[in-house]
Amino acid sequence: MPELPEVEVTRLGIQSHIEGRRISSLEIRDGRLRWPVPKKLAQLICGQQVQAIERRGKYLLLRLNEGYLLIHLGMTGVLRILPAADLPKPHDRVIFYFGLLSLRLHDPRKFGAVLWHPHSKGPIANNSLLSKLGVEPLSADFAGAAAADLLYQASRGRTIAVKQFLLSGQTVVGVGNIYCSESLFAAGIHPAKLAGRLSRPNCVRLATAIRAVLSLAIKAGGSSLRDFVNSDGEPGHFMMQTKVYGRRGEACRACQTPIRQIVQSQRSSYYCPVCQKR
Repeated sequence: MPELPEVEVTRLGIQSHIEGRRISSLEIRDGRLRWPVPKKLAQLICGQQVQAIERRGKYLLLRLNEGYLLIHLGMTGVLRILPAADLPKPHDRVIFYFGLLSLRLHDPRKFGAVLWHPHSKGPIANNSLLSKLGVEPLSADFAGAAAADLLYQASRGRTIAVKQFLLSGQTVVGVGNIYCSESLFAAGIHPAKLAGRLSRPNCVRLATAIRAVLSLAIKAGGSSLRDFVNSDGEPGHFMMQTKVYGRRGEACRACQTPIRQIVQSQRSSYYCPVCQKR
């Protein structure tokens, strides 16, 4: 599933192509996504200008004159910039046309979403899909002592593992499975450690690690485990740089101990038993 770095890579990739342009037409080839694409979406958005392309967690937010388009990539979705004249592919679900260019949501499993939030419904932050998301990990609100304090206060009394605490997205959003394993390794924290037992020094290291890992992943173009490619069709290369994720049995890059794998809530966690003592 595309996570925050992949969505941010997508945002950066499409920004220069469509920001400032007007949507000339819309083709809904198959609107049966995670939530149905509004049937009258073309009437609502055609002729409007893309004023900015923002991101909240794993949602792309295209700010138009009269509201926001919310786009989610789901499990296997990608957004591609292609010439408008190119023939659609079988899994191209929604195509936005900008004169000679097109933006296409290619989504084989149909778990993505294309939704409309008009300004008349209030600030986009109040949208039900966004209102409960945690703080953005790369924002000024999650930096320095404030970030560490946020993690420390939110984890008090929590009896779930720190991995699940991060994956929930309620405290800090967008730290997906790969990036949880990598951040916890960088912070020297075992993935099964109870969140409520995180010390302040733990939280300082973890907050720093989250920002560093996500920033590195974005620079690497994200992670391509299966289907993810950027808006130009290129895969991400972060998996070539991972310290623990996907490296079970391989030597830890810090201490040479074999990396271990455990399953937590049906998701694989990777860690070094020496660098990340429980």
